[in-house]
Amino acid sequence: MNIELAFLGSLGGFEIFVIIFALLLLFGAKKIPELARGMGKGIREFKDATKEIKDDIEKGLDEKPSK
Repeated sequence: MNIELAFLGSLGGFEIFVIIFALLLLFGAKKIPELARGMGKGIREFKDATKEIKDDIEKGLDEKPSK
């Protein structure tokens, strides 16, 4: 069974196991959920910011220019 990810290529079971093992060694089991929460918050803030910018651009395009 291979997992295909665009940025990682194809990974087999052994490669995934090695990556998870290395993460556990580096950060410890207690630190990983903290890191995941931080990444989730960062991704959420990024999405909110991009949505806000997109909305501002769309509002600007919808407004009629005044002369």
